[in-house]
Amino acid sequence: MSWYLWLNLSLNTLALASLLAMITLGLTLIFGIMRIMNFAHGALYMFGAYTGISAARLVDNFWIGLLAAPLAAGALGLMFEYALLRRLYRRDGGAFLLITFGLSLVLTEAIRLVWGPNTRDVGLPDFLSGVVWLSDEAYPAYRLFLIVFGVIVVGALTFVFLRTRLGLLVRAISQNAEMTHALGIDVQSIRSVTFAVGCAFAGLGGYLAVPLITGYIGMGNAAIIDSFVIVMIGGMGSFIGATAGSLLVALTQTFGNFFIPDLALVTPYFIMIAVLLCRPGGLFGEQE
Repeated sequence: MSWYLWLNLSLNTLALASLLAMITLGLTLIFGIMRIMNFAHGALYMFGAYTGISAARLVDNFWIGLLAAPLAAGALGLMFEYALLRRLYRRDGGAFLLITFGLSLVLTEAIRLVWGPNTRDVGLPDFLSGVVWLSDEAYPAYRLFLIVFGVIVVGALTFVFLRTRLGLLVRAISQNAEMTHALGIDVQSIRSVTFAVGCAFAGLGGYLAVPLITGYIGMGNAAIIDSFVIVMIGGMGSFIGATAGSLLVALTQTFGNFFIPDLALVTPYFIMIAVLLCRPGGLFGEQE
């Protein structure tokens, strides 16, 4: 094979990994701090995509949609956490599974009623809709944008989590919320912000995926399945695991679709099973 084919597949892997990481990091953030496996994450991914598309079309500006998508998904997540989730923190995890699954169903039907069943797309700026020449071969500029944007977002979140006071408080709450509260920290507010940020990442990922797959009812189903697979591979609550798992799943899907298309869809599940057999907590997760 030519060097460009390898380069093309590698860049496609990085672009897909960037999308998957943005979705999965939100899921990981919520679980790592709040111990909530958010089954509504896929519906919020779709909600962010549709609200971003509407905002972009309203003012004919792609960047407005990029801002509106995470803000809308984050605001909806914040309202949901305030109205329902905070009443359940002292109950077992089954309550969270049921209520987030219920939100997923309600939100999906609400999107269908508001926006209709038809697919939707968003226009890209001229410099993103064209191609970049790599030697004598063309490569889509938008995919390179996804790679750069994903690196910036993951890097910024890592910096906040590891190098700031807010990140310190978030890590403290994930370890021992009661002791953190006893030290005078407003645990409830940090939990609310954490859930909103995690939902915002879902909305952001949904909007960024639209130029590649278009927006359609049910688009969140595939995203949430991939996200859960990545979380299980990387380890629940681990940012490093979420990033590494995203890269691994993107690698198997991209190269698998080219070399072994009949097995590409199931390969990530085989990897997940193999990882869990060897390390039940995931590659970078803590075994409890």
